Amino acid sequence: MRSDPLFYLVAAASLAVLVILMIGIAGFGRGGDFNRKHANKLMRLRIAAQAVAIVLILIFVYLRKGA
Repeated sequence: MRSDPLFYLVAAASLAVLVILMIGIAGFGRGGDFNRKHANKLMRLRIAAQAVAIVLILIFVYLRKGA
C-alpha cells in the first residue's frame, strides 16, 4: 500500500484538509480582522478540499478492491 502513489496523494489531500481546518479554527478563536476577512473563504476552501479528498479516497478504495 505504501508503494502506491495514490496513497500518498490521499494522505496529502487529507493533511491539506486538516491544515485548512486548523487555520480556520485558529482564526475563529482569535476573531478580529483576520476572521472577518477570511472566514468564509477558508470554509469554502475546506469544503472543496474535503470533496477532493473524498473523491481520491473513493478512487483509492475502488482500485484497491479490484486488485
